[in-house]
Formats: sequence, structure tokens, C-alpha cells
Amino acid sequence: MIALEDEKVVNLLQKGEITLQGEFMWGSNYTFLAQVALEDEAKLAVYKPSRGERPLWDFPAASLAKREVAAYLVSQALGWRLVPPTVHRIHGPLGPGSLQLFIEHDPQYHYFNFSPDDLQRLRPVVVFDLLINNGDRKGSHILRDPQNHLWLIDHGVCFHVDEKMRTVIWDFVGEPIPDELCIDVVRFRQLLTPVDGEISPIAEDLLTFINAKEVKALARRANALVENPRFPNPDPRRRPFPWPEI
Repeated sequence: MIALEDEKVVNLLQKGEITLQGEFMWGSNYTFLAQVALEDEAKLAVYKPSRGERPLWDFPAASLAKREVAAYLVSQALGWRLVPPTVHRIHGPLGPGSLQLFIEHDPQYHYFNFSPDDLQRLRPVVVFDLLINNGDRKGSHILRDPQNHLWLIDHGVCFHVDEKMRTVIWDFVGEPIPDELCIDVVRFRQLLTPVDGEISPIAEDLLTFINAKEVKALARRANALVENPRFPNPDPRRRPFPWPEI
């Protein structure tokens, strides 16, 4: 369910005029700060054109921007509001790409210097990353806005059918996943389940941005979390951390 304020932002991102303001110089892919204006309203957004994506051997070409949108849809379906409003624009200034609300934050405040209280708020983040199979949860990909809300960004390397989980957040290994999070995951799994043999609305939405095998893998990961609701250990057979970690 999309909150009313998010609905307004999504409408702005979908229909507003995009004006590039500058380029973010860090990161592997081309990323731009943009202003999006519609009628008398304007907001800053992050624009990631597909043509600026560095090719990856294990992900389809020009697919990362759409995965950003799929992550937003999963966040909203869970009811967790972790990912800023994100849309896919076909006719962007540099072609098709994702457009995500820019979050005001202090870039010097990140996972590696979070307060103990903020570290304890990260359990939903880990469950979310397990669901979407996040291959790149860096310490700087968790933002705290002026209202003290935590947001997650950079989800282009997610939803692969093979195990890709790489994260800096292994704080809760072995702990049971809190009941309230498990309830939401159960509900999300139900939302993915076909109804009377017909594809569910959330699955149909996701298929716009990821393929059918990836949607099925997402459902399998939800099932696995429901059946074993415990924060897992990192896989010793593969590198569990992103690089760089921040």
C-alpha cells in the first residue's frame, strides 16, 4: 500500500519535467541529480539512465534501473517504506532510466558510525535484503533523513535467481526474526501467490521490471524466511561483503 504522500511523489516523478542539475561522481554507473517539476511543485530526484550502466557478467544488460523500481514495489508491498518513491521513465534526458526521490541526509553519517539505537533499527533492512537478494548493501546505502526515518538506496544489483547476498550488516546472525516482520513477510508471500490460477497484481507489477524466474525466486526466498525465521550466517563458500564496504 502506497502512503498518500508517496502517491503524490510518485505522480510527480512519473509526469514531471526532468532537468539535470549535476552528476554524482562516485559509483560505477552514471547517476545524476535532477529537478522534477509538475505544475507548481518541484522536488529533487536521482536519475539513473540505463545507457550509463556498466555491463555486468551476471545481470542482463540495461536491467539495473528497472531493478531499482522493483525494490521500491517490494518495500511498499511489505508496508515498510524503506525505499524512496521510485519510477521508471522511458523518456528521460538520457533515455530510459530510474527516477528516485532524493533524500536529504548527512553523507558522513552511515552504518559504520551509526549510533547503537540506529543499529538496532536495521533488522527490517536485513530481512528486506534477504528477500530481494541484495548483492551490494554498502554502509552508505542506508540514509537517515531529518525526520529520523531510515531509507535504503541503490538496488540495481538485486533479484538475481542465484545467491548474491552481500551486505555489511551481519549484526543479527542467529537471532530469530521478530514476529512483526515475519507477519509482514507471510502477507507478502500471500500477495505473490496466484489467485484462482491468475497472476497476482503485485507479481504482475514486478514482471514489468524483473523476469518471471526472478519473481519466482523472490517467492521462494519469502517461503524460506517463513519456514526458517532466523537471521542467517554468511555463506562460507562465497564473499559475503560488498566492495568497497562503504
